[in-house]
Amino acid sequence: MIVEHAFTADSLDTRLHAHLDAAARAFLDDLAKRFGPRLLQLLAARERRQAYYDAGNLPDFPADTADLRAAEWTVAPPPAALADRRVEITGPADPKMIINGLNSGASVFMADFEDSLAPTWPAVLAGHVALSEAVRGTLEVESNGKHYALRADRAALFVRPRGLHLKEAHYPVDGQAISASLFDFGLHVFHNGVALAEQGAGPWFYLPKLQSHVEAAWWGDVFAHAEGVLGLTRGTIRATVLIETLPAAFEMDEILWALRHWSVGLNCGRWDYIFSTIKTLGSHPDRVLPDRASVTMDRAFLDAYSRRLVEICHRRGCHAMGGMAAQIPSKSEEENVRTFRKIREDKLAEVRKGHDGTWVAHPALVPIARAVFDAEMPGPNQLHHRTGVLPGRDDLLTMHDGARTEAGMRQNLRVGVQYLEAWLRGVGCVPLYGLMEDAATAEISRAQLWQWQRWSLALADGSVVTGDRLRSAMAEELAVVRAELGDRFDPARFARAASLFLDLCTGAHFTDFLTIPAYALLTQDSPA
Repeated sequence: MIVEHAFTADSLDTRLHAHLDAAARAFLDDLAKRFGPRLLQLLAARERRQAYYDAGNLPDFPADTADLRAAEWTVAPPPAALADRRVEITGPADPKMIINGLNSGASVFMADFEDSLAPTWPAVLAGHVALSEAVRGTLEVESNGKHYALRADRAALFVRPRGLHLKEAHYPVDGQAISASLFDFGLHVFHNGVALAEQGAGPWFYLPKLQSHVEAAWWGDVFAHAEGVLGLTRGTIRATVLIETLPAAFEMDEILWALRHWSVGLNCGRWDYIFSTIKTLGSHPDRVLPDRASVTMDRAFLDAYSRRLVEICHRRGCHAMGGMAAQIPSKSEEENVRTFRKIREDKLAEVRKGHDGTWVAHPALVPIARAVFDAEMPGPNQLHHRTGVLPGRDDLLTMHDGARTEAGMRQNLRVGVQYLEAWLRGVGCVPLYGLMEDAATAEISRAQLWQWQRWSLALADGSVVTGDRLRSAMAEELAVVRAELGDRFDPARFARAASLFLDLCTGAHFTDFLTIPAYALLTQDSPA
């Protein structure tokens, strides 16, 4: 049985060490040597592509794959166990969350090693051990005097490995840190792939932050190799790709084609998509977004993106998954009435656009989302839903109208610094002001502030956003946070988080992901 918080960098449970036995290490080492060099080339290609956008160019559909987009083809049909995915819940790959997610009543639980997990070495290994025990039905947790165990009727399990840009510093191969993507994928598929296949399921994944079909093809080769080594039939591994970068929105057909033997759809990763849009177009002063609270799914580029995703997925015979409802229940019944109404409206819009399922962040939201999809989607999915309308390039690049305000600036600072402070102490999924926030919110917040100060843009009151103004406002917002948290406010931790956050908001060059410099600090605090 796992006792929550029992894992430390100095004293790891014997099961954690056993999880990285000689056979598992050999499998991981082979993945790193076989696919690591090509991954470095893909990351270099990302830098070249961003330089192209920074030079004033805009994303477009690849000319050399026009015939592929025009052709009629479909991906492999989904496994029977994944025909109905109407409600999916996500959360960090934490032992207790894995139990709660699998027991939540959702169709799918996605165990996340990426945006909602601060990847300390103990947390990463504890998550992998918990997954293995969950697959075998033996996972139990004692936490705060309560006992948590798996029920028989569990959600289907997906795993989201960390993104291609991240490394696992605690596992070197030939002196170089392994790709965190390969580490998370490899450890899960090695220990659980065969067991899941024997259960009539399979090792199923969500792939984050892909930017091109070439990256998807890399994953396809990784899948094919792993299936061959483990003796799994081709297509036992399945993956849903999160379309959460602006470049990927122009290659959805191509991404599905590259993963046609393994694909079970695409997902609207809308929070990271907003972040990626700001990042991709950061050097375009004519394409600046208003306050993030006004960037909603019913308008402009976000509406076009979700409609295009639905149309492409259904043409290709796979699921079009909707986005996250990040709200969490309140102690106030009056507040819950407002919150749950917003969730119903959001999910109703998704199902009527043709989405086959949706995401929630809290178990209490599962029945709310399910009721909407049950009423509007009597069958297991909506693969038949086609409009014949495919939003184009201009639609995907039409920015939202709206004001940039001082309140929006301050909200970005206040939320961003609190999330980063939590992440640096090992907590990647943080309740803030009624929402369950992960790294995507902090990314949007700092990217928006960076772009506003980059172009010295004026707010609605006529004042200009500068680096000095952000620093001054941060000091004031830290005072607000101190008053809100009381004794829980740690001045040293918040000072470190504020320093890093402001560096990310005011640097001469945009840092691709805040988790890269934050991980350097995290590994200093949590050595192997």
